[in-house]
Amino acid sequence: MKLHTGSLYWESTFTKEGFAEVKRQDLYDVAIVGGGMSGALTSYVLANEGYSIVLIEQGEVGGGSTAANTGLLQFSNDIMLHELMEQIGEEKAVEFYRTCKEAMIHLQDVAEHAPFDVHFHTRESLYYASTEEDVVRLRKEFEVLQKYGFPVEFWELEDIKAHFLFSRPAAIVTAGDAEVNPLRLCMGAIQYAYEKGMDIFEHTEVLGILDTEERVFIQTTNGEFQAKSVVVTTGYAPTPDMVIPQKDLKVTYAIATQPIEDLSFWHDRMMIWETKRPYLYMRLTDENRIVAGGLDQNMDTIPSSQEDIDKKFKQLKQELQELFPNQKFHFEYEWTALFGESTDELPVIGRHPFERNIYYLIGLGGNGTVYSMLGAYLLRDELAGTSNPNESILEIER
Repeated sequence: MKLHTGSLYWESTFTKEGFAEVKRQDLYDVAIVGGGMSGALTSYVLANEGYSIVLIEQGEVGGGSTAANTGLLQFSNDIMLHELMEQIGEEKAVEFYRTCKEAMIHLQDVAEHAPFDVHFHTRESLYYASTEEDVVRLRKEFEVLQKYGFPVEFWELEDIKAHFLFSRPAAIVTAGDAEVNPLRLCMGAIQYAYEKGMDIFEHTEVLGILDTEERVFIQTTNGEFQAKSVVVTTGYAPTPDMVIPQKDLKVTYAIATQPIEDLSFWHDRMMIWETKRPYLYMRLTDENRIVAGGLDQNMDTIPSSQEDIDKKFKQLKQELQELFPNQKFHFEYEWTALFGESTDELPVIGRHPFERNIYYLIGLGGNGTVYSMLGAYLLRDELAGTSNPNESILEIER
């Protein structure tokens, strides 16, 4: 399945190096299937716990959807906290949001321990009401976030106009969010675990997984691996007899400008997104480029028509230009990506319902990197037999 097309900006910022060939161990503590962001963050967390780990990737690590990620990291989610309360209950919803906030701290820890700069920067986010009708909903969300101690401010129209050249009816400003180069973060986490002894096998496709009482046998195009536990992080079914539950597919679009010399029109390098669905979101990079994305569509594959794709890119550029009408932007990168989103807008994390030694970490949705980070710690607890408050919220069958 093709996961992305077009020119990917992040690939221009990092040169991958290969990993040394190793003799596989007879039995690993954990085998991680998938070398994208979820696999990378899981390897980082489990390497710190002293597990012997093998990472199995059918292509090259960091070569899938990770390079198409736009790198906005936020504790707020596509589903607002007050709406999640209605869906799963107040206590569970607040716990999940608090864990997302904690994941932001853990992601900064990964960035600080990576063997090279991953361009992680703490930022505020501006979440604006796209229309007057969205203001009531946005204010309700602000009040709930404030009630439970999340770092938020409410901006009226005049507040937005005082900081930006555009105006919107209202906005929530959240603190403690961050931006990152997602490809460098993924490769940094993997390199960290590799230097702690993790074995990496690229170009190794999983053909079958057999769970027995004592160990799991993983059949691949590169022979057999054995592990006490397996964590599947691929986002797609690695074998015909496995399924990824709770999943819908969407296509998203992203663009990146050429570097911009004067960014005085962009207040405090904030990340920006909106209440409309599908929404527009944007951020700045270390090279002072604007990366903007959105316009998601419910589709099982990337559109085959380049004309249809180009219409989406044109729409993205127009919406960005409408926010900053006096700025002249020159666009250099355009890409399209396929990603999964769960039917209840939450990730899928936990033990396989029928196989006791097989686990899933599928960071579905627009907040996938944060989900992957909190999921890595949830799996750490499950592997150790320790309770985790998110276990019942994110379990496979829910």
